[in-house]
Amino acid sequence: MGLNPEERQRIELRLHDERERVLQVLRRFEEGRENSAAEAAGDISEYPFHVADRGTDSYDQEMDMVLAQRASRELEEIDEALRRFYEEPDRFGICENTGEPIPMERLDIVPWTRTCITQDAV
Repeated sequence: MGLNPEERQRIELRLHDERERVLQVLRRFEEGRENSAAEAAGDISEYPFHVADRGTDSYDQEMDMVLAQRASRELEEIDEALRRFYEEPDRFGICENTGEPIPMERLDIVPWTRTCITQDAV
């Protein structure tokens, strides 16, 4: 009742592609933090050219942190999906709430999903 071999291959590729995408987001975040620290070390003054610049910088840093936290959680979900994919192949693609197959369209969009969308969720 699980995925056929072609679907499994497609989802496996999607999971690995999504994992790489998330890792790139996390790498960019780390590189940005390292660059900011290096720039701050070389600055003569930390005082911004305009008072609003400090607020903008702070906002940008907070948004970067939020995106990095989201990417970290997404990476955990993807890694867990890969574990299920390899260790529980008969259960992968089966909705944890209903026991029904998750539509391939949904798995293609969010390959790490554990549930199908039901009318109650809408």
